[in-house]
Amino acid sequence: MLFKLGSLLMKPGAKMALLAFAIVFPFLADNEYQVYVMASAFVWAIAVYGLNIITGYCGQLNLAHGGFFAIGAYTLGLLTADAGWSFWPAFVAALVMTAVLGFFVGIVSLRLKEHYFAIFTLCVGFIIYLLIDKWEELTHGPIGVRDIAAPSGFGLVDFTETTPFYYLVLAFLVFSIWFMGRLSRSLLGRTFIAIRNGDELAQSLGINLMRNKVLAFVLSTTYAGLAGALYAGMVRFIGPEEANINHTFDMITYLLVGGIGTLTGPLLGTVGIVWITQSLQFLEEYRMIIFGPLLVILVIFFPRGITGQFLTWMHHKAQSLAPGKKRRESKVQTASAREAENNA
Repeated sequence: MLFKLGSLLMKPGAKMALLAFAIVFPFLADNEYQVYVMASAFVWAIAVYGLNIITGYCGQLNLAHGGFFAIGAYTLGLLTADAGWSFWPAFVAALVMTAVLGFFVGIVSLRLKEHYFAIFTLCVGFIIYLLIDKWEELTHGPIGVRDIAAPSGFGLVDFTETTPFYYLVLAFLVFSIWFMGRLSRSLLGRTFIAIRNGDELAQSLGINLMRNKVLAFVLSTTYAGLAGALYAGMVRFIGPEEANINHTFDMITYLLVGGIGTLTGPLLGTVGIVWITQSLQFLEEYRMIIFGPLLVILVIFFPRGITGQFLTWMHHKAQSLAPGKKRRESKVQTASAREAENNA
C-alpha cells in the first residue's frame, strides 16, 4: 500500500512549488558553493532512486550500488580524458556499460536469496574497488583520472559553470522522478512489489522471478551509472574513493531516512542529509558525534522514513475521521428526513 501511496504524497500544486523552488534556488543561494552542494545532492538523489528500484520496490538489498556509480563515473572519465571522446557519447557509453554489467551481475547474484544476495553484492562492490585501485594501466590507480570533459552545451551553454550544470542535473533528476512515478503505477512496478512481498506469492501469480529481478537490477544500475557520469562531469576528477563501499552505505542511509519504497523519500532523505552534513563541516572533528545521534533519533521516531511515516500518519488520520464522517452523513440524512416529514 505504501508503494501505491508514495506518488500521492505530492499533489500537483506541491510538485510545482518544489520545482519552482529548485528553479529559483541559484538566485536565492548566498554563494556559488551552495548551488554546488545542491547540485551534488541532486546527483546522489538520482543514484538513490536507482537503489530504491532494486531495494525499495523489489526487496533486494544491493550493496554494490556504489560500485556501479563508480563504473559510470570511470567510464565517462576514461573515455573523455584518455580516449578523447566528447562528453555526450561517453555519457551514453557509461549508461550502456553499467546496464550491461548490471545484467551479468544480476543473472549470477539474483539466484541467491536475502542475506546471501547482499553478501554477494558486497563482494562485487569490493572487487570493483580493488580493480579501480590496482589496475593502474587502465584506471590510473590511486592517481585517479584528471581533465574529464564537461558536458557540451553546443555553443549555447557553458556547463563548466556551476549554475548551468545545476540546471542540467535538475533536468535529469526531474526525468528520473517522472520515470519512477510511471514505473510505480505500471504493471511492471506492481510486479516488483509482488516479488518484494514474497517469491512464492509472485510465482503463484505467474510472475517470472528471474527475468523481473534482473530487469529491476539493470534499471537500478543504469540509474547509478547516470549519476556517476554526471558526477564525473561535475567534479572533473575522480579517484578510487568513488568506489568506496562507504558510498553505498551512505545511499542506503539516505533511502532509509527518506522512506524506502516511496516516490519522494529518496529526494527528501538525500537532500536533507547532504545539507546537514555540509552545515556541520565547521565541526569537522565532532560532526559524526552530532550526526550519529540525529540518525538514531530519526530511526526511532521515523522507522519508516520521513515520507513513509507521513503516509502512515495520513492513513491513520483518514481512518480516524471516517467514523465521524459517517456520523455527520447520518445526521444530515436524519435532518432531511425530518424536514421532509414536516413539509408533508
